[in-house]
Order: sequence, then C-alpha cells, then structure tokens
Amino acid sequence: MSAPRSPHRTGRGALRALTALTAGALLCAGSPALARTASQEATRTVVYRGHAFTVPAGWQVVDLAKRPTACVRFDRHAVYLGTPGERQDCPARVTGRTEALWVRPATAAKAAVTENRTAREFRATAPAEGIAVTATYRADRATAARVLSSAGLPVAAARTEPPGTTSAAPAVPVDATAHQGPGFDTCAAPGQSTMDAWKKNSPYGAVGIYVGGVNRGCAQANLTAQWVRTQYTKGWRFFPLYVGPQPTSGAGSCADDCASITDPAPQGRAAAEDAAARAGALGLGKGSVLYNDLEQYPPGAALTARVLGYLEAWTKRLHELGYRSGAYGSVSSLVADLVGNASGTTLPDVIHFARWNDRAALTDEALPAALWADHQRVHQYSGDRTETWGGARIDIDRDQLDVGPGA
Repeated sequence: MSAPRSPHRTGRGALRALTALTAGALLCAGSPALARTASQEATRTVVYRGHAFTVPAGWQVVDLAKRPTACVRFDRHAVYLGTPGERQDCPARVTGRTEALWVRPATAAKAAVTENRTAREFRATAPAEGIAVTATYRADRATAARVLSSAGLPVAAARTEPPGTTSAAPAVPVDATAHQGPGFDTCAAPGQSTMDAWKKNSPYGAVGIYVGGVNRGCAQANLTAQWVRTQYTKGWRFFPLYVGPQPTSGAGSCADDCASITDPAPQGRAAAEDAAARAGALGLGKGSVLYNDLEQYPPGAALTARVLGYLEAWTKRLHELGYRSGAYGSVSSLVADLVGNASGTTLPDVIHFARWNDRAALTDEALPAALWADHQRVHQYSGDRTETWGGARIDIDRDQLDVGPGA
C-alpha cells in the first residue's frame, strides 16, 4: 500500500531547524525544531525536508532517523518523520485509530491529496525535496485536513477514493492464502532480514498481515506488492487481516478510539470493497481469503444483530468480487454469535477463532464439527508473545492454520 522505500534516506536538510514564528520560545523534540505559536489553541510547527506542518502542541514528534526501532502507529496523537528501520519494535497488535501524521521521503511530481473515507485517512505527496504523507483521523477529520493544509497541500481539491479503486498488482498464485501448519501474526509487516531469519530458523510458514481498515493501528512501511511476492517466492504464505469498524468501542482490546459499526450493511459492503482493493494492490487476487478482524465484545442481542449484519454484508460483497471471506474473533463473542445463528446468516468461508489456551489444535468445544470442516479453520492459540529466531525479535500472536486453496 505504501511506495517502496529507501531505507534511512532523509535527503539534504531532512530535519531543518525552524526559528520561532512568533514570540513563542524555541522547543526541541529529537532532531526537528519546534516553535509554539501564540494562538488560542497551542500548536507547533514541524519542518521536514523543507515542508512545514502545523500540528497540535500535544502531539509527540518522533524522528525515525534517531529512533529507527520506533513503531509507527496511528492509535495515538503523534508525528512520525522519516522511514522506520528494518526492525520496528511494534506490539503484536494495535487496534484503533486517531489523528496522526507520518511524513517520509518519496519521489513526487506534484502536490496531490487523496482521501479514503472508509479507512479515514488522507494520502498526500509534494515535490521539491519530495515527501509522502499519511494523515489519519477517527472523528476529527478537520484537524487532519488543517495539518495538511498548513503545509500547502491541496486538501480542498482532494480526490475521494471510492472503495475498490486501488490499482491491482500482478497476482501471486491463489494458494498464497492456503497453509497447513504454524503461523504468526504481527502488527507491522517485518523487514526482509527478519522474514529471512524466521523462515530459516522458526517453525512458522504463514504470516498474518494487516492489509487495511479504519481500525488498523500500525503503519505498514514494508507491506508492498514486491514484499508479498518476495515472501511468497521464499515459501511464506499469508492470512490477510482487515481491521474494519468494531462492534463497540471500549470493549476487549478495542480502545475508546475505535471506530464502531453504526450502519452494518453499508459498512460491511464498503469494508469488503476496500479490503479487496487493498489486497489486489498487494498482489493478493481473486480466490484469496480476506479476514475481517472483529475484536472481543460483550454479549447482547443488539450487538449480535449489528455484528451479523455487518459480517454478512462483508461476506456477500467479497463473494461478488471473487474473494473468499474470513472472520477473526473470540470464541466467546463472534464465534458464539455465528454458531448460534448459523442457520439464519451467511457464514464466512473460513473462521479464525481466538482462544488463548496454548494448544495448537483446530478443534474446539465452541465449534461444531460440521462447521468450517473442510480446511476452513485458523486457531489463534497464544498472544502477545515475544520470540527471537535467527537473532530477529518480533512481538507476535501464535496461530495454527488449516486453510485450503478453495474452489
């Protein structure tokens, strides 16, 4: 989804000092210089490669040239400058999204802005000492727009991307999302040296990648079509995860900054279209399984109806687009609701069920033997683990897969 990167490239004057714009004192946070303006709402100006962004004063500024292991994540107010290092220190998963900014080097012919309303994010480019920008938001779209406008980026002329408009890449074979055996998922796609070390030394053969969604918290500096093709060629297989709107905020691992399901059927269709477009841009073509990540939620008839309506719309739209539907959730919430309503809803093709019992088994008391019985199961059996293989450390969740290539 992001352009191929040049590791640690910052260019001439990447982080230039900025003199105070008003009587505010000069502040420093890492390498960039920050100046507080004398306005009713405290702000600071951050300059990167000659482009100045005015952001709320409370936002943390992270210079990735000085902190290459910092995790670029969109669930907190922050400004990230540069390209993250080969080994970001990210949690196993980050769920939720708020207003944040990531600015990095890029080749750009002109200043342009696009907006994906489904994912709630702006993408922008600017020439001269070129940059690419991602600005995310949850409820405060206006702040994200103001931050981009402050750097002269043409937000008013932003092109809105309807779901499904992302250009597709040449597809890897359809068995890219089929695997029998151990796998792991992690918040940000690892760099190549880490993937190589784990392929050689770890027991894992499949990797969960977070391809998109309004509640995907980690940026994906590595996740490109070339990355997917390279890993496939080296023997890796994938289970792509899409973190769309959640049943409710503030429950389970979904923090208060999670966007929630409010209009199930339209949101489910839009999520499917966005997920298919993002998967296609990575080279994961028709026939691939795409998993909708629905974090744990409390029981209740209203939430059950909301979740089932959303997930049924997701599944039906993915089928129309030629993809297979997967769903991730806890045995105590999503799985219980699907099983309890199996005769009255369109079930996903593959179930990715979470029960952290440290047993890599694909049977479970919550799953009737007749459901998802034909190579249609993934079990996340352990979470928030830190593992090191071949000298490369990642925070992961552990999974056991039995997923066939499908029809």
